[in-house]
Amino acid sequence: MSPDTTAAPTARIDLDPARVRRILVCQLRQIGDVLLATPAIHLLRQRFPQAEIDLLTEAKAVAVVAGNPDIARVHAVDRKAHRDLRAQLRFYLDVAKNRYDLVVDFQQLPRIRWVVALARLFPPPGGPQVRLSYSAPWYNGWLYTHTVRPLGGYAAMTKASVLRPLGIAWNGEAPRLHLAPEELAGADAILAEHGIGPQHTLITVDPTHRRDTRRWPAAHFGRLVALAAAHNPALRFLVLYGPGERPDAEAVAAAAGSPACVVTGRMLTLREMAACIARARLHLGNCSAPRHMAVAVGTPTLTVLGSTSPAWTFPGPDHADLRLGLDCQPCNENTCPLGYTRCLTDLAPEAVLPALLARLGQPEGGKAPCA
Repeated sequence: MSPDTTAAPTARIDLDPARVRRILVCQLRQIGDVLLATPAIHLLRQRFPQAEIDLLTEAKAVAVVAGNPDIARVHAVDRKAHRDLRAQLRFYLDVAKNRYDLVVDFQQLPRIRWVVALARLFPPPGGPQVRLSYSAPWYNGWLYTHTVRPLGGYAAMTKASVLRPLGIAWNGEAPRLHLAPEELAGADAILAEHGIGPQHTLITVDPTHRRDTRRWPAAHFGRLVALAAAHNPALRFLVLYGPGERPDAEAVAAAAGSPACVVTGRMLTLREMAACIARARLHLGNCSAPRHMAVAVGTPTLTVLGSTSPAWTFPGPDHADLRLGLDCQPCNENTCPLGYTRCLTDLAPEAVLPALLARLGQPEGGKAPCA
């Protein structure tokens, strides 16, 4: 998606909310991007209150939209179950047969294009089908009835800006992740199991990322934890990790060398992770899905940025990012063109500490009461 920075006029799509029965929103990946699509889904719910809104996404992202009252049904693309072409086509056809009045595509990926193409064969009973996406290259353009150049800015706003032809505007809506009371109680139990109680100030830490250009070194995270814990012994840092990432979490704990740094014995599920983040005073980490989960559950964030643009930071006083400020930032590259991720390795923990303490309301010059 190539966002624009200007709000150029867009052609209006006249859809009567009373006749729109079913809407399909397409956002396959990644988990954070699916969360960033939830404000647009909520805006669609407000614009078309009588419609059922379905989501086409990947199976790994289903957990973060579970319980979302704006979504009637999730069509989950399962790469294992839909491995062969016949199974894929059957799945795409089953989705298309719902005869959607409105299809919104935020990605134009191959699997989505199959669904959009087949949806053309099943028009809705109440009128013509609208298939809306961002500005499409020539080989995708035939799939859509309407396209629009998205606006630049915060990533969720950019997605929502695709809905401008429908008379929908983003007005600061944050990502949405709905947790049940029993899930929050489960987080309390997990924290208590690891010695974290009401007397502590919890900070969740996400030190992982599959891209080197977006991953602050584990040793830096560990050093920051040690410095902060020395400043305030009541701080506790819960290190989060996903599949295959436990060594990264253990490297942080080893570098911290402090009982304030906690690594769970098993990997938490996405929803357990979200519930623990909801119990935290602050979320600290790289530019990855947990930072968007934190925004969605109302927890302030502090994110260390390497190649990533600040456009992924929610525009509000509770959310901040830190970067070294090199001329090459942000490059948005997955591999450093210089062969050395100086933007991350040269950002010292000592330089991040004041920002961390400030987010906690604990200036470095003196200890403030714990939350």
